[in-house]
Amino acid sequence: MWRSIASNAVTFLVVALFLAGGVIMWGRGQYEGPGPLAEAICVQVDRGSNFRRVSRDLEAQGAVSSGSIFRMGADYAGKTSDLKAGSFLVEPGASMEEIVDVITRGGASTCGTEVVYRIGVNRMSAQVRELDPATNRFVEKAEYQPGVDEVPALYTEVRDAQDTRYRIALAEGVTSWQVVTALRGMDVLQGAVDEIPPEGALAPDSYEVRPGDQRSDVLARMAEQQELWVSAAWEARDPDVPLESPEELLTLASIIEKETAVADERRQVSSVFINRLNRGMRLQTDPTVIYGITRGQGVLGRGLRRSELRAATPWNTYVIQGLPPTPIANPGRASLMAAGQPDGSPYIFFVADGTGGHAFAETLEEHNRNVARWREIEAERANQDN
Repeated sequence: MWRSIASNAVTFLVVALFLAGGVIMWGRGQYEGPGPLAEAICVQVDRGSNFRRVSRDLEAQGAVSSGSIFRMGADYAGKTSDLKAGSFLVEPGASMEEIVDVITRGGASTCGTEVVYRIGVNRMSAQVRELDPATNRFVEKAEYQPGVDEVPALYTEVRDAQDTRYRIALAEGVTSWQVVTALRGMDVLQGAVDEIPPEGALAPDSYEVRPGDQRSDVLARMAEQQELWVSAAWEARDPDVPLESPEELLTLASIIEKETAVADERRQVSSVFINRLNRGMRLQTDPTVIYGITRGQGVLGRGLRRSELRAATPWNTYVIQGLPPTPIANPGRASLMAAGQPDGSPYIFFVADGTGGHAFAETLEEHNRNVARWREIEAERANQDN
């Protein structure tokens, strides 16, 4: 009898262990296998939250099949104490294991609301955007010009939210004065800027910032990036270009940047200036004349006068020989590369062609025809406006 009881007990224990192992394997498959989420979602983790609250939210949004398994898996992985506050993008079909990794990894939020401060040549704006998880694209919710427009209520609301991300988008061709002026108008940044950085020293790029960051630190990041770009462009330059230093390459790149917004034209425009330098011809480029008038402090906002084209300033390339003494803006990476690697064209002239690009010419006669055509286009546009 006792032998029978013992045998049954052993059998029961084996079955129980087998069933427990099966449950564990099933739970592991649920935790590591593809999840039920059909479309991407944005999961917000508030400060002071815990895995129980997050698992309920995920379960309610259909991201996990079982909040209990989600919590047990995170606990087994030793990650329940690593929960990070923020807004996180959860992709369709993400496993519980992958979701746990996303919300415990740390770093910047991957979805939610973003404020982008766009520093452009003509204006600075603050844009409030929100990521649409279904399309993985940002949707603009509000935009205004700091110091000009009334601050939208939405900006004030997201400004105080803990998971809002901030980014500065610096356009190619802005001046250092414009950059500093814009940074001073950003209420998420702190600290004074005592001096305007040298012209051309700041890289037009995108920069993540956080509330409380020092303006001087942001400028230092921009300057460090530009140094890397200038160094790379100088190392990769055509050895035959008549440029004596990285500083001269930076100056030429700034002129190219101001002369064309068409990416495919940069190397062609560069070739015109290189050809002129090689022939000892003056560069005769309007943006340098404008810089001599404004010193980079704002936009001229009108056409150049004949007297200004003849005025002797260090930047007036209608008067001086060669390059001006400093850059006239902050050029981007593409213009820096174009300055060191111009097209092998024979052109020494160019003028606007009415499409946003330019008409290039090798001879003065051909150039004069292009200029005449441009004057006709200007006249036609003036008549249409009247």
